[in-house]
Amino acid sequence: MSELLTPDLCVIGAGTGGLVVAAGAGQLGADTVLIESHRMGGDCLNTGCVPSKSLLAAAHAANGHRRAAAFGLVQAPPLIDFAKVQAHLRGVIAAIAPNDSEERFTGLGVTVLRRHGRFTGPGEVAVGETRIRARRFVVASGSTAFIPPVAGLSALPYFTNETIFDIDRLPEHLLIMGGGPIGCELAQAFRRLGARVSVVEMLEIMPKDDPELVEVVRQALLADGIELFERHTVVATAGAGTKITMEIEKDGTRRRLEGSHLLLAAGRRPRVHDMGLESAGIGHSDKGIQVDARLRTTNRRVYAVGDVVGGPQFTHLAAYHAGIVIRNALFRLPARADLSALPWVTFTDPELAHVGLSEKAARAHGPIRLLRWPLAENDRAQAEHLHRGFIKIVTNARGRILGADIVGPSAGEMIHFWALAVSQKMKIGAVAAMIAPYPTLAEIGKRAAGNYYLPKLFGERTKRLVRFLARFG
Repeated sequence: MSELLTPDLCVIGAGTGGLVVAAGAGQLGADTVLIESHRMGGDCLNTGCVPSKSLLAAAHAANGHRRAAAFGLVQAPPLIDFAKVQAHLRGVIAAIAPNDSEERFTGLGVTVLRRHGRFTGPGEVAVGETRIRARRFVVASGSTAFIPPVAGLSALPYFTNETIFDIDRLPEHLLIMGGGPIGCELAQAFRRLGARVSVVEMLEIMPKDDPELVEVVRQALLADGIELFERHTVVATAGAGTKITMEIEKDGTRRRLEGSHLLLAAGRRPRVHDMGLESAGIGHSDKGIQVDARLRTTNRRVYAVGDVVGGPQFTHLAAYHAGIVIRNALFRLPARADLSALPWVTFTDPELAHVGLSEKAARAHGPIRLLRWPLAENDRAQAEHLHRGFIKIVTNARGRILGADIVGPSAGEMIHFWALAVSQKMKIGAVAAMIAPYPTLAEIGKRAAGNYYLPKLFGERTKRLVRFLARFG
């Protein structure tokens, strides 16, 4: 016998976006239903940010062991116990999982349904025998790994980011198809844990970032011993026994790579299929659900958040989307998403972080100033042998901060301030005038900001003024 639920809000998907919406709505007293057919916490907790950064932490620790000789600490190379590395990953997931658990959300007053849900009409979702007619709906179904149409691939055993963290042994030679952030992060992680790694990218690695900063990351990956095949197309793949072969091509020349394991990191696609979106009148394509600035779909009773709307795919963006939807759906406020100060970080070593307009994008808007400062001229970096990297700040001609890029250790921590500066339309003078604690890596930002005034401060006009004032004692 079917059951009918009539909540204020129905959320489909228990990844970051869906969980933040459901938690906020539940704590605000709204009658809320949360639908999840797979694992609570979604990709971020189970197959994305949490396990990948846990693996990277182990890899960076191993590399720290290797570079200890620079500080006068002589020791043998690290011995990698991959089973214990995997246990570390599982332990981190288990420690965070209670925050995303069904029990927690039930405790917040949210009704959690652990089955697949799909729209049966503009105002109804079916979950098994249960029908849900809510005032508002939120689709937060996330994304899934894109499987490129390469000859022979369907017959091969391969990993994606959704399965690579369940690998039972360290690969002898990991072939990675895709040189974006996921591909580069995992390439470095597995290489530093002892695997041979080859990355094939049809463009340049990390193509969405500033090429000047990407070059620093590229040289670091090469120094680690990672084989990079940029501007190469994968023509075909095949397998024989325990070996996987990949035929690649560049400028008409073909070569063959042979490895033990294959990881697909060629991007992600929004989950829009088998959800009944057509029945609900929700416009969508393979690129995602169509939404306006308020994150409303073409069905005004339905919102969509996170990866499923297409565009940038970040956990922190999904959480931001959730806040926009809560203000719209529960408080009836006309809140609009603004991504002009959206930061992102690639967690390679060195890290690469960005916010605001890039140099190329800023030049399209008019005259700009570029301000740089290298880590090699930072005292803290010298003390810790962290010389690779720099900061680049983009301002307009009047000194307003338009964007910032940082490549170096802890770039992801340093970008926070610049995200605030861009979002609040700060001017570079505020940064140049602040007192920065010494010695810190983030001091490179203040030093770069000071460069804005150097041409005038030490120019001939200023020198004449100083000489004139000196006459009066």
